[in-house]
Amino acid sequence: MLVAATEEFGARGYAAASLPAIAARVGVTKTLLHQYFGTKEELYVACLVPVGDRLLEAVRTAMGPDGTTPHTPLRVLDGIFTALEGRREAWFVLYDTTLPPGGEAARRAAAYWTAIDRLAAGGTAELLRAAGSTDPLDADALKYVWRDLVATLVRWWVKHPEQTPAAMTRRCARLFAAAATLTGDGSTG
Repeated sequence: MLVAATEEFGARGYAAASLPAIAARVGVTKTLLHQYFGTKEELYVACLVPVGDRLLEAVRTAMGPDGTTPHTPLRVLDGIFTALEGRREAWFVLYDTTLPPGGEAARRAAAYWTAIDRLAAGGTAELLRAAGSTDPLDADALKYVWRDLVATLVRWWVKHPEQTPAAMTRRCARLFAAAATLTGDGSTG
C-alpha cells in the first residue's frame, strides 16, 4: 500500500492524489485504506517518513562523519540517486509544494528540509573554504544553488529512467568538470 501511495503522491502531488486511485492500485477499498492509515494526510506521512529518513541518511553517509569526505558533491549526488533508485517519484513526496500548510505532513517535510539544508550549508561552506573563500554570503548563495541543482538533476533523471545512479553520477562529474572550465583557467574566481 505504501509503495502505491508513494507513487501516487509522487506523481500527482498531495493535492491531486486520489485515495480511490491508491486503493485501486493495490486492490483494496478506500474504506480499508482509511482503516489502515486514517486520513489522507496520515497516509502521506506514512510515505514521507521512510523517504525523508532514507534521503537524509544518504546525504549524511555521503558527507562522512565530519562532512569533509573528498569529492563530497558527487558522493552526495550518488547517495541521493542510489537512495531513490526504483522509487524516483519519492523525491516529490519529500519536496511536495501542495502540502496543506500547518498540517503534520508539512511540519514533517519541513523538518527534513531543514536537516538536509543544514547539511548542504555545511558542505557548501566546506567546499568554498577548500577553494579559499570564507565569505558567508558566498556559502549561503552556493547552498541555494546546490539545492536547486540537485532538484533539477533529480527531475531530469526521473524523465530518463534508463539512467542508472552510477550513470547519473558520472554525468554529473562530466557536467561539473565542464562548468569548472567556464572561467577559462579552471579556477573558481
